[in-house]
Amino acid sequence: MAVENEKSRLDDAARAGWLYFIAGHTQDEIAKMLQVSRASAQRLVSLCLAERLITFRLEHPIAACMELAAQLKERFDLSYCEVVPADPAAPQATAGIAERCANLLDATLRSETPVIVALGTGRAVRAAVERVTPIDRPNHQIVSLVGNISADGSASFYDTVGRLADRTGARHYPMPLPFLMSSEDERNKMVRIEPIAKVKAVAAKADLRLVGIGQMDQKAQVHVDGFVTRDELFEMMRQGAIGEITGWAYDSKGRVLKAGTNKRLTSIPPEVPAKTTTIGAAVGAAKVPAIAAALNGGLINGLITDEATARAILER
Repeated sequence: MAVENEKSRLDDAARAGWLYFIAGHTQDEIAKMLQVSRASAQRLVSLCLAERLITFRLEHPIAACMELAAQLKERFDLSYCEVVPADPAAPQATAGIAERCANLLDATLRSETPVIVALGTGRAVRAAVERVTPIDRPNHQIVSLVGNISADGSASFYDTVGRLADRTGARHYPMPLPFLMSSEDERNKMVRIEPIAKVKAVAAKADLRLVGIGQMDQKAQVHVDGFVTRDELFEMMRQGAIGEITGWAYDSKGRVLKAGTNKRLTSIPPEVPAKTTTIGAAVGAAKVPAIAAALNGGLINGLITDEATARAILER
């Protein structure tokens, strides 16, 4: 009975959302149509949004954003760049870039020709995957670039490969390894195991790599999410680490470090320079040095960011 009531409630919310956002009716009109109070109609519309029963995509390009994207493409010789409007009330919010990442994934996955999509981790990438339109593409392949098991044995909440496979019916290849091994020798042995070597071989043929970009400071996501300890983080900072992509730490010139946690990291290394279409997705003032370094070092050849971050990169 509870399940039926929940389904009925979501049906009502979806109907109210359609009437409000698609058909253009007022909440007073919806209340009369659904024979509920105006307050109930308002709650149903809010529920529709909260449960993501209806989603929106901005189709009209904004001139200022287009100009910033053009400048970034020219300066860093990028093959792809999108700049979305900034949210002054939430400068760290990833919703805008997640929507554009989802649009990119949708366009890639619509292909009838088999494609391989390689994914990093992170909040923006995870949010993008949640926005991908479900589609049946069993001939596509989704592969992880990152070992997604932390030191305590738990899997990362921000793992994306399985979720995208659920939405597409594609074959998927997770990286079933700890993010870090205990030693460089152990790492070298593990990545040569046949199943892991097969995952790496699939990733090497990817048509698209979509990755997050993290800063390396006390709020570094690899530390917040429990993949590296405080001491490991500080050691990488002393080595000059300013950013990380799929865990691989690099310096202010975009050079991947040959020290610290990089020696024990199981993630698939970035191409240097990137040859596969490799899109970095990141926003926020704290990430500007890391994004700029990745661009200068050729670790990415595409970028999705917001206008405030884009301006800060161009002003460096």
